[in-house]
Amino acid sequence: MGRRGFLGLAATGIAGAALGVPLSGCGASSSGDAGPDADRRERPSPAAGGSVLLAYFSRPGENYWNGGRRNLRVGNTEVLAGMIADRLDCVVHRIQAADPYSEDYDETVQRNVREQNADARPRIANPLNSIDRYDTILLASPIWNVRAPMIMSTFAERHDFSGKTVLPVTTHAMSGLGTTAEDYTEACRGARIGTGLAVRGEEVRSDGARAVDAWLRRTGLPDRR
Repeated sequence: MGRRGFLGLAATGIAGAALGVPLSGCGASSSGDAGPDADRRERPSPAAGGSVLLAYFSRPGENYWNGGRRNLRVGNTEVLAGMIADRLDCVVHRIQAADPYSEDYDETVQRNVREQNADARPRIANPLNSIDRYDTILLASPIWNVRAPMIMSTFAERHDFSGKTVLPVTTHAMSGLGTTAEDYTEACRGARIGTGLAVRGEEVRSDGARAVDAWLRRTGLPDRR
């Protein structure tokens, strides 16, 4: 695989790292832990009041993992989103691709390169009708080739973010938040881009909870525990 393909994955943090920088989340052939319960993905928190939305895209399957590959049953971004949802009163929405991404690492890297080169907007299978009732939107995804997967631009450009606060959340292999601040400034017109959270895909399960706790304190988002 060429350097660009590697970075595409690398910046992918595969699935939250599911394509973090090398499509983060691919290790030397072991199984990943389970993430949030399936029913959490679309559940409103009783105390949320509809003011905070956590919209995330995550990819399970073969991921980059400390220079090798690891098979993840639950993508890194989904695991991190679950940790946030456990602490924050919010409505959780999983962004799903109409044309699902392959669980094969190399195939996903190649597709991501094509989509970035074409400035594509992959179709979403379960689009939200509106984000009007939310004041704060957390946009969570892996980082693939230094930026969020193009499907995050599809989501952002569908909605009116005027007067809202957007907080980027990423899983990655080496690119941190990547270009999410710049990309969401352009795509989420009228929004204020706040302090983001970036966690290495390989560290989500071991250190993600501590990182989320510290981030909540920095941003002032209320921890409901």
